[in-house]
Amino acid sequence: MIRSIMRTIEFLKQPSETATKDDLSIAQDLMDTLKAHKDECVGMAANMIGETKRIIAFDDSGKYTVMFNPRILKADDAFKTEEGCLSLVGVRPAKRYKSIKVQYENEAFQTRIKTYKGFTAQIIQHEMDHLEGIII
Repeated sequence: MIRSIMRTIEFLKQPSETATKDDLSIAQDLMDTLKAHKDECVGMAANMIGETKRIIAFDDSGKYTVMFNPRILKADDAFKTEEGCLSLVGVRPAKRYKSIKVQYENEAFQTRIKTYKGFTAQIIQHEMDHLEGIII
C-alpha cells in the first residue's frame, strides 16, 4: 500500500526500533511507496511512512532492495556532499563514505553482509541516518 510521506520533524527525530518478522507488511508498504515516488526518490526509511522500525528500501542500480536492522560494519573514504530528502525541504550538507560494509537481515530474516560503493552506499547511509533520528 502506498503511504503518505511523513514530514513532521519531531517524529523523524525519533530513533527506530528493531524490526521483526511482524513488520514485513511495513516493508512492503515502504517498497510500494518508494516505487510510487521513483521519479523523485531513490531510497526510504520506515519512519518516512510513519513507522519507527529499522527498515530501509532503496534502488540499487535498478534493483529494489529492502534491509531490516542494517548496521555499518566498516566505512572508508569520507567525503562531503549535499543531499535532499522527500521528507525535508531543500538540500543540506552531509558527510558520507564512498564504501561501506553493511550487515542486515533480508526478508527471510537471514543475516547478510555486503559491501556497497558509490551512490548506492550514499543512499544507504542517508536512510540509515533516518533510522537513528538524524536529520541531515
